[in-house]
Amino acid sequence: MPALDAFPITRRWPPRREGVIQLYSMPTPNGVKVSIALEETGLDYDAHRVEFARDEQLSDAFLSLNPNNKIPAIIDPQGPGGKPLPLFESGAILLYLAEKSGQLMLADPAARWEVIQWLMWQMGGVGPMFGQLGYFHKFAGREIEDRRPHERYRAETERLLKVLEGRLRGRDWVAGAYSIADIAIAPWVRGLVHGYAAGDITGFDRLTEVPRWLEAFLARPAVQRGLTIPAAES
Repeated sequence: MPALDAFPITRRWPPRREGVIQLYSMPTPNGVKVSIALEETGLDYDAHRVEFARDEQLSDAFLSLNPNNKIPAIIDPQGPGGKPLPLFESGAILLYLAEKSGQLMLADPAARWEVIQWLMWQMGGVGPMFGQLGYFHKFAGREIEDRRPHERYRAETERLLKVLEGRLRGRDWVAGAYSIADIAIAPWVRGLVHGYAAGDITGFDRLTEVPRWLEAFLARPAVQRGLTIPAAES
């Protein structure tokens, strides 16, 4: 596959099909943003699992594509001008897939910027804050005796949920119509409740709009598929 031969990562994770988007990821809140978007748009792709248990995100092969050693990352052999496009950062990838497919983005210029605004809200607030709370509530941070970090991230997560609750009043989706804003935010809310078991301490159970919206999101067939991609090795 000459278009991808120049990328060292393809020697570690060989493409299975010519000309399709190559996804390197894991089914984490950030990772499934991209697999869900790919499933929603119908763009053809190969999914390669970057196994954290083997520190594959730190390998030279993966770092050749994303020097920041974070999933997800993609290579589109048919990028702008027909040239391969390597891309990392989930928010950037969502914007690219929306533009490439002509889907998951609102056509009106003002509404388009609303989508981007809420995408940035997730990238700058929800992801970092929810992730830190998960560390201090569910993972190794539980062993830290000083409870101030836990409370800091708990309180900020609760505040962000209230912001989302207000935004969803009178709307089915974050920007009115379903978009990459929902795809960016919802996996983190799902992770907070089901992965980090932190819904009770952040006021999730006292909300009405956010649970309603999350349930509708999780009921979408493309979302259900995307949440399992890349699949575990058999």
